[in-house]
Amino acid sequence: MSLTFTLDPAVTPALRDGVLDLWTDVSNAGGAVGFVAPVERETIRPELVKHFAAMADGRTRLLVGQDADGRVAAAVFLAFNTHRLMTHWLWLYTVMVHPRHQGKGYGRDLLGAAAEAARGIDGIEAIRLTCRGGLGLERFYGSCGYKEVGRIPGAIRVAPGDDRDDVIMLLPLG
Repeated sequence: MSLTFTLDPAVTPALRDGVLDLWTDVSNAGGAVGFVAPVERETIRPELVKHFAAMADGRTRLLVGQDADGRVAAAVFLAFNTHRLMTHWLWLYTVMVHPRHQGKGYGRDLLGAAAEAARGIDGIEAIRLTCRGGLGLERFYGSCGYKEVGRIPGAIRVAPGDDRDDVIMLLPLG
């Protein structure tokens, strides 16, 4: 069974709640998506609203993967660069696969769908992302074709005394 991916889905209450639940569940399962467990939906909601505002402004796009039951099972945001010298690549961020679906290849499918979506955007030549060191994410992204191009030691403070590297990765689309 695979996911059905939709780029730029209509932001309905069901989609909003599905992405919010996904983000909360991924965070609480230890996912490196901007929050540290335990986290409540209401803590994440303002950040999701910011993402939706960026989508409404045309600065960000959303790619959602739904399972056979129509539930949001995976999502990623694609953000355009606003700097005039960097408009040839975009950011991929908040890459999420629901914990109940992990280990099924859906993360790889999500990244493949994101790369395909980026290839369809005029002028985009690469995807850049950052990930939290210490979780093996670099190996996963590397297995999907991304190359580590930089690392900022200790840039992410998960908790007092628990600093992680911010790992910068790039996927050329050409």
